[in-house]
Amino acid sequence: MLLANYQQDYRPLHDSLGLSSLVAILPLLVLFVLLGVLKMRAWLASLISLVVAVVIATGAYSMPLGDALNSGLLGAAFGFFPIMWIVINAIWVYNLTVETGHFDVLRRSFASISDDQRVQAIIIAFCFGALMEALAGFGTPVAMCSVMLIALGFKPLKAATVALVANTAPVAFGAIAVPITTLSGVTGLSVDDLGAMVGRQTPVLALFVPLALVFIVDGRRGLRQTWQPAVLCGVVFAVFQYLSSNFWSVQLADIIAALAAALALLILTRFWHASQTYTEAEEEPDASRATGTEPDASPGASPRAETGSPTPERPSHDSPLDVFKAYAPYLAIIVVFVLATRVPAITGKPPAKAGETGSGIESVTHIVKWPGLHITNAVGDPVATTFKLNYLSAAGTLLLISGLLSMLLLQVGLRRSLRAYGRTLDQLKFAVLTVMLVLALGYLMNESGQTTTLGLWVAGAGAAFAFLSPILGWLGVAVTGSDTSSNSLFGALQVTAAHQAGLSPTLMAAANSSGGVLGKMISPQNLAIAVAAVGFEGREGILFRRVIVWSLVFLAVMCVLVYLQSTPVLDWMVVTAHAPVGG
Repeated sequence: MLLANYQQDYRPLHDSLGLSSLVAILPLLVLFVLLGVLKMRAWLASLISLVVAVVIATGAYSMPLGDALNSGLLGAAFGFFPIMWIVINAIWVYNLTVETGHFDVLRRSFASISDDQRVQAIIIAFCFGALMEALAGFGTPVAMCSVMLIALGFKPLKAATVALVANTAPVAFGAIAVPITTLSGVTGLSVDDLGAMVGRQTPVLALFVPLALVFIVDGRRGLRQTWQPAVLCGVVFAVFQYLSSNFWSVQLADIIAALAAALALLILTRFWHASQTYTEAEEEPDASRATGTEPDASPGASPRAETGSPTPERPSHDSPLDVFKAYAPYLAIIVVFVLATRVPAITGKPPAKAGETGSGIESVTHIVKWPGLHITNAVGDPVATTFKLNYLSAAGTLLLISGLLSMLLLQVGLRRSLRAYGRTLDQLKFAVLTVMLVLALGYLMNESGQTTTLGLWVAGAGAAFAFLSPILGWLGVAVTGSDTSSNSLFGALQVTAAHQAGLSPTLMAAANSSGGVLGKMISPQNLAIAVAAVGFEGREGILFRRVIVWSLVFLAVMCVLVYLQSTPVLDWMVVTAHAPVGG
C-alpha cells in the first residue's frame, strides 16, 4: 500500500496568510530568544525550537507526525553529511598541525607580516578566511580562523567574533560558487547573470568588513591607527571580486579576490606600520569559563591597558623547511580542491537525478529518494526529498584527503593521527548535535510549508519587496546556516515575487544570496562551530549577542542597496538578463 502524499498548505489558519505567518515564525522566535536572551546552550535551544516546529507542523499545518519527524531526520542527516563532515576534517587538519608544532610556525609566519593584532585580524579572518570559504565553505573558515587567531594571542570569544563577522562578503561565492549555481538551478536564470549581479552587491560589503574587524579588535582607536590596511584590503578584495564575477570566473571570484587582497596587504606592511602596536594583554581567566560570565569587553570596546603590551615572542630559528611544512596542509587543501573542482577529467559529471550514475569522482555519487517521505506543494507538484551521497566529491572528503597528504608532509604516524581524530570528534560532539538539530528544524519548516508561508507574506509587499528581499535570504541562512540552502529555499519565490511586483528577477534572486551572507554570523550552526573551535561550548548566546548588531547593520545596508538598484538611482547596476538556463 502506497503512503499518502502530504500536500502543503501555505494558509492553513482560516485561509489567512498573515495569521499563518504569525504561527509559522514561532519556532524561529523561540530559537533566537532562547539563544540571545536566555543564553541557553545551542543544542538545547535548537531541540526546543524543533519541538515547537513539530507541534506547529502537525497542529496548524495538519502534517502527519510521521512525515514531520521524517522531514527532521532528513535535515539532521544533511547536517552531518556534508556539513559537519567538512568541519570535522577541517579541524582534524588543524589539530595535526598543532600536534606537530607546525601551527606555531604558521602563527609566527603570520605574525612576521605584522605584529599588530588589528592587522592580523584582517590577514587571517578576512583574507585567509575568504580563501577557505572559497575552497570549502560550510563553517570551515570560521573554525580554522578562530583557532589561528587564538594562537596569535586573541581572547577566545573575540577571536570567534572576528571570524564570524569576517565570514560575510565571500560567502555568496563560497565552495567554488555553489550558492550561485544552486540559485541558478532553482530559478532557471543564468549562472553568469546571477554571479555578475551578486558581484555588484557583496563587494560593497567587502569595503566595510575589514574596518568592522579593526573596530571589534580595538574600537575607535583601532580605526584611527589602522584604517589604511583595512581600507586597502577592502577595496582590493571588492574590486577583484567584482572583476572576477563579472568578467573572468564566477567560480574563482573569492580565490582571486582573497589572494589579491592578501598580496596588497603584504606589500603595504613592508613600508607602513601603525603608530602603536596592539596586542591582547592577557588570556581570559579560567574562572570566566566556569561561571558563564562574559569576560571580554563588548564588541568594539578597547581596554586601554592593552596598548603597547609586548608582542608575542617570535623565534628566528624557523627554517625554510619548517615554514614550508607549516603551510603544507593549506597548500594541500588548495591543490586538492582545485584538482577536484576544476579539472574535468577528475571532476566528472554528477548524476542528475535518483538512479543515475555520474563520472569521474562523481561516479560513486548516489542520489537517493528519502524513504517514506512523499510531499507535494500547494499545486500538487512533488517537493524534492532526495539525499545526495557524494562520497568522494564532498568537501569534507576532499579535506580528509588533504589531511592524509598532510600526514605525509608533516611526517605524522597513523596512530598519532587517529588519536588526533578522536580528540577532534570529542571536541565537536555538541557542535555536531547542534547542527543536526538546526538542520532538522530548517527542513521541517521547509517541508511542512512554514518557510514558504513566511516567504509569501514578505513577498506581498509589492514594490517595497525590493527592500525586503535580502531579509528573506538572511532569514534562510540564519535558520539553515547555508547560503546554498537559503537559495534553494527562497530562490524560486524571489523570482515569482519579482514578476508580481514588476521587478528584475535577476536582481531579486541575487538579493537573496547577498542578503543571506549576513545571516551566517547569527546562524546557530556557525555559532556552535565557532564556540566549539575556541573551546567555549555552551557560550553561543554570548557570541550571538556580540554579532547580532553587526548582522543587522550590514543587512540594513544591503536592503538599501538592493532597493536603490530597483529604482532609477542605481538601476544602471542591474545585470541585463541573458537566455535562461537550458534556454
